[in-house]
Amino acid sequence: MAKVELKQPILDEIAKNVEAAKAVVLVDYRGLTVEQDTKLRKSLRENGVVYKVYKNTYLKRVFAGTVFEELSKHLDGPTAVAFGVEDATAPARLLADAMKTADKLEFKGGVVEGTYYDAEGCKVVATIPSREVLISKLLGSIKSPLSNIARILSQIAEKKGEVA
Repeated sequence: MAKVELKQPILDEIAKNVEAAKAVVLVDYRGLTVEQDTKLRKSLRENGVVYKVYKNTYLKRVFAGTVFEELSKHLDGPTAVAFGVEDATAPARLLADAMKTADKLEFKGGVVEGTYYDAEGCKVVATIPSREVLISKLLGSIKSPLSNIARILSQIAEKKGEVA
C-alpha cells in the first residue's frame, strides 16, 4: 500500500472534524502526566469536544484554504488540537480549566467562530460562558422585570377589587 493511501483516512478524519467545528484550539501538551492527559481527554469528550494529536503537516494540509488556516503558524513542536463541535467556547474553557492543575499545558492559538485568537486571546475566550448559560442569563434578566410588572398589576387589581 502506498504512503498516500495510508495517510488519506487520517486526512479525511481531520477534514471531517474541521468541517463540523465551530472552534479549533491548539495546545502544547509537553510535560503532561498520563493521569493529567487522561483526565483532560475524559473531560473534553464528555463535553462534546474532539481532542486529538495529529502530525503538524496533516493539520497544515487540511487547514489550508479554511478559516483555520492562520493556525498553521502555530504548528511546530508537539501540538494537540481540540475541535469544538457543539459549543464554540468549550475547547478553550475546558482546556483553561485543565491548565489550573496541569501547568505544563499551554495555549498556542485558536479560531472561534471564524475569528483567530493567539494564546492570550484563547485565555479570554475561556472566560466566556457556554451558549446555554448565556441564554439562561438573558431569559432570567427578561423574566425578572416581567414578573415584577405582573405582581404590580395583580396588586393594583386586588386594590381595585377592595375599593368596589
